[in-house]
Amino acid sequence: MATPFRRIIHCWHLLWFAIGSIGIAGIATAGAPSIAVRHVDVYREPGRFAGWPANHGIWSWGDEILVGFSRGWYKDRGPFHHIDHDRPEEFLLTRSLDGGQTWAVETPKPHGALSGTSGMRHGMRPPALPEERLTDLAEPINFTHPDFAMTVRMENSNNGVSRFYYSYDRGHSWRGAYRLPLFDQKGVMGRTDYLVNGPLDCQLFLTASKSDAKEGRPFCARTRDGGLTWQFVSFIGPEPVGYSIMPSTVRRSETDLVTTVRRKDPPKSWIDAFASRDNGLTWTLLSTPEPDTGEGNPPSLVALADGRLALIYGVRARPFGFLARLSSDGGKTWSNPIVLRGGGGSNDIGYVRSVVRRDGKIVAIYYFTEQSTAPRFIGATIWNPNSP
Repeated sequence: MATPFRRIIHCWHLLWFAIGSIGIAGIATAGAPSIAVRHVDVYREPGRFAGWPANHGIWSWGDEILVGFSRGWYKDRGPFHHIDHDRPEEFLLTRSLDGGQTWAVETPKPHGALSGTSGMRHGMRPPALPEERLTDLAEPINFTHPDFAMTVRMENSNNGVSRFYYSYDRGHSWRGAYRLPLFDQKGVMGRTDYLVNGPLDCQLFLTASKSDAKEGRPFCARTRDGGLTWQFVSFIGPEPVGYSIMPSTVRRSETDLVTTVRRKDPPKSWIDAFASRDNGLTWTLLSTPEPDTGEGNPPSLVALADGRLALIYGVRARPFGFLARLSSDGGKTWSNPIVLRGGGGSNDIGYVRSVVRRDGKIVAIYYFTEQSTAPRFIGATIWNPNSP
């Protein structure tokens, strides 16, 4: 019969093996359950800052996944993002062909440019570099093209003009930058959140400056002519005291939409869910899936094949990490938080974007650090929302 000491050693070896094989999510919130997950490095390089996938977008075609992120140089800036603003920042893409298990970094190329052409300008430029001259779209976009992708970017200002780019070859090359209108707002802060309704019909979910020109208030816009013109449809919720930004939206039926937004009314930050029963014309507050995200983080909402919703988000409060919640009633109520990844070394984490694979597993991509003074990297967590 094994001694208690040997049983302890045996259990320790089993735990070590499990951690090495698939990873075990740490405890990020007291009482939150952990599940078996797999963590993958998407992009990690010494001396670099990599961050903010939610500012760029994510796209998938079966097992092929593409996500954008920002890359700069690491600099310890105390309580601020640890990116050196005195050195260049790049917008990059990284692609997986095996459902998120391995990744390769790419530089966005303008449509029609030859790879390796000397002096080729990027199709998507960071705000620190001179801006491209925005143009108006001249021919309609086919939003239902099988290899279509679109990204929406903003100026580095609450009162700027946003722009969009699109691709017909799964993001290998991009057409743009095309100007988005101001929709009679003081400014539009565009990030990538859209729903395709038909060949010429697409809805965008954006953030406008508030009436005091400060950040921000979410709204829905729509085109029915392939992006040649865009119309303001509706604000999502009343104008906030603090801000309501960065919507993440899913369609549940021909008329029913659900969006989640990042909220802040100092000193509190949280996530709210809104519903539309008339395809975005009007919105009502559904619930508050997460009442406390620490210093604040945007949500990532996806729809599962069985009709449930999955919400993934980072928490910028000790202990720092990533949580998920599930809803079986269209966002009215949510499960207790599920720990996807703990062990964050800083509040400088988050900005998740997620896709659902054909096997039902979710690939959540974010930026992360294990130590407060370590470079930030892009990571992915692959997990099964059907796990007990």
